[in-house]
Amino acid sequence: MNATTHKKGFTIIEVVLVLAIAGLIFLMVFVALPALRASQRDGARKNDVGSVSSAVNSYSSNTRGTLPTSSSQLGSFNATTGKWDGYLNAVSGSTTAVNLVGSDKLPVKTGGSDGAITIYNGGRCGTIEDKTITVSKGSARQYALVTKLEAGGGAVFCQDS
Repeated sequence: MNATTHKKGFTIIEVVLVLAIAGLIFLMVFVALPALRASQRDGARKNDVGSVSSAVNSYSSNTRGTLPTSSSQLGSFNATTGKWDGYLNAVSGSTTAVNLVGSDKLPVKTGGSDGAITIYNGGRCGTIEDKTITVSKGSARQYALVTKLEAGGGAVFCQDS
């Protein structure tokens, strides 16, 4: 009688199969990671638009209803601390600039700016088409905030006062 002995272990096919599955999982993670990061930065930019809106409202309350005529009136970026000073103390690192455009430049069609929030004094959000928005003239106390998002290939986000 021949006695067969069974050795414990994995066959080469099992090892290759496990490595192939692990490789597919890593590939899916690395493909999805940039989109996830862009989505997180877009969420931060949308929150920053809300923070800038609060800063404009605070400024307006402290100056008897007038809107700022310069973005520096809301605050400035302090390179030493890496944070915003003034009314804009809650803006994240996803926003690198806050620009202000006067009502004399309205109406305007814009695609927004990377990492920047633009305040359009006397403006209101209009129609969005082909990744651009038309900021229309509104009342003297209105303003529109516009920023460019990463997800969606450069979509525009606009918020009215």
